[in-house]
Amino acid sequence: MDDPTTVSNQRNQSAPETPRLNLPARMSDSSVYLENLPSGTMHINRLINSNYNGSPSRTIYSDRFIPSRSGSNFALFDISNSPTSAEGKEDGSGTYNSLLRAALFGPYTPDKKDSLGSPACRNIFRYKTETKRSLHSLSPFGLDESVPGIIHSPVKAPRKVPRSPYKVLDAPALQDDFYLNLVDWSSNNVLAVGLGNCVYLWNACSSKVTKLCDLGIDDSVCSVGWAQRGTHLAVGTSNGKVQIWDASRCRRIRTMEGHRLRVGALAWSSSLLSSGSRDKSILQRDIRVQDDFASKLSGHKSEVCGLKWSYDNRELASGGNDNKLFVWNQHSTQPVLKYCDHTAAVKAIAWSPHLHGLLASGGGTADRCIRFWNTTTNAHLSCMDTGSQVCNLVWSKNVNELVSTHGYSQNQIIVWRYPTMSKLATLTGHTYRVLYLAISPDGQTIVTGAGDETLRFWNVFPSPKSQVNDTCGVQAI
Repeated sequence: MDDPTTVSNQRNQSAPETPRLNLPARMSDSSVYLENLPSGTMHINRLINSNYNGSPSRTIYSDRFIPSRSGSNFALFDISNSPTSAEGKEDGSGTYNSLLRAALFGPYTPDKKDSLGSPACRNIFRYKTETKRSLHSLSPFGLDESVPGIIHSPVKAPRKVPRSPYKVLDAPALQDDFYLNLVDWSSNNVLAVGLGNCVYLWNACSSKVTKLCDLGIDDSVCSVGWAQRGTHLAVGTSNGKVQIWDASRCRRIRTMEGHRLRVGALAWSSSLLSSGSRDKSILQRDIRVQDDFASKLSGHKSEVCGLKWSYDNRELASGGNDNKLFVWNQHSTQPVLKYCDHTAAVKAIAWSPHLHGLLASGGGTADRCIRFWNTTTNAHLSCMDTGSQVCNLVWSKNVNELVSTHGYSQNQIIVWRYPTMSKLATLTGHTYRVLYLAISPDGQTIVTGAGDETLRFWNVFPSPKSQVNDTCGVQAI
């Protein structure tokens, strides 16, 4: 007689094992066997244990929406799906359209004809009205230049600067001396030029030339500087004197002394006139009082060849043949800021009219650099090696750009965009160093002078956007 335990074990081994669930210990697993579930849920078992294929006519929904690229509406982008024309020939625009479709929708985008007839491929989210927009606004890459096959056009074409001067004037006896400042343009549109021992005035409206003064054979003109307003012109001489002239009446008002050597730099601040000399000093002169000068600024160890007051008349920048750039305030007799980074004479100095405290300076042949300084924070901002002697700098009054003129070895004029310091134009024409530079009162035109004894007029800057010119402009020359 068989052992009941043995019979029970054999029965269990021959019967298939029923799937079991992982349940808590207090629950009875016999009540949750799949065969004990109601018959209405038996299709779950078939789904698990069989390769179930849904009906093609039945749409299966889930809890998330995953878009299908095959249903994309390419007509919105005006892109054809096939690169081949109806005649079977290669369409010239087909390659471009294929690249553009791949960039917009991914590399594995099927043709739209393959997706027709399938309800599941329809776009679910669709605008009520479809309008054509530019590809730049629809592209997920924006203006990224790294997208292969797509070349984006610039948003704004760079401004074109005429490469030739619109006017050239002869300037006989214009000295080829780096340390002099012989050209200045007044707020009344009159150009003053020192030629030898004489000063000439050229009216930009009428092109009339007037001889203002003749210093005689024992003296020569070393610098000229217009007062900010009015018709007063300061003339620095080789004898160390400064003359003040009323240009409207061609009459000398006064002569001021104080320097022992030539006066090569002049700068006005309202009624205060600063003069820099080869005797290494700077004299502050108030033309309203009888004294020749009110104070003396000492600090440079060589000739002072550059002087510029800031637009708010609070700071005076001076450059010298000692390679130093100093900044003074209205009441100091010693420099409040000293910059010693240049390795050659600093003649080119310009304050920005757009940002308070922004100062640009340029060095001579051994330096060749334009440097930018923040005098408010006493910081050196940047440096640009121009490759040539920097003779002059001037900022545009209308846009954030500046012009530099150069000597050895290229004698060029460069228009820069700040702060990127990208070159907008390089102008050539002078055969000697471009030692002199002035800007017109409307801020559009510059005049350059060189040892080749010519003055050249260039249109380099745009006009103000909202400027209305009631007076005669340079364009009428």
